[in-house]
Amino acid sequence: MADAKKSNAKKGTAQKKDDTAKSAAKTTRRQNAEKGFTASPQLTGNLQSVLVDLVELSLQGKQAHWNVVGRNFRDMHRQLDEIIEAARAFTDEVAERMRALHAVPDGRSDTIAETTTLPPFPAGEVSTEETVDLVTQRLEATVGTIRKVHDEVDEEDPTSADILHAVIEKLEQFAWMVSAENRTPAGR
Repeated sequence: MADAKKSNAKKGTAQKKDDTAKSAAKTTRRQNAEKGFTASPQLTGNLQSVLVDLVELSLQGKQAHWNVVGRNFRDMHRQLDEIIEAARAFTDEVAERMRALHAVPDGRSDTIAETTTLPPFPAGEVSTEETVDLVTQRLEATVGTIRKVHDEVDEEDPTSADILHAVIEKLEQFAWMVSAENRTPAGR
């Protein structure tokens, strides 16, 4: 009988812990009744700013892709495709992470145009040399946005920060590779 009481006491303690954990988890609206971690407005805003610049990077990348002309056209054209593909994949990853945290990403064109930190891309044909500089600037600006919000994101949600690490790594690699087209060897 004493063993049964101990067992029931353990079950009661475990049940209380489970109930406490459940009550601490916030739920979203009825149609999204999953439980789990919910992004704060600050985390949502930070991830949204990254999302916006990634969407804009992919759009400007396409604009450059269609209108680049000149020396090394084919290489630049193909490299832009790689950048666009990565930016789109990262956009999807960030947006889906937001949804997993019960936040609502906003990728509408008016939102992107109003809130991006990237400068506008010029209209018309653009030389490969100028495209190199323009694309490098946009890659670096996108990384700048991510680095600006990184610490706040990491403090609240290290898993989201891990996603940002992967984005930074790849975009900085692209910036190095693209910018190398217009560089001359150091010391020469």
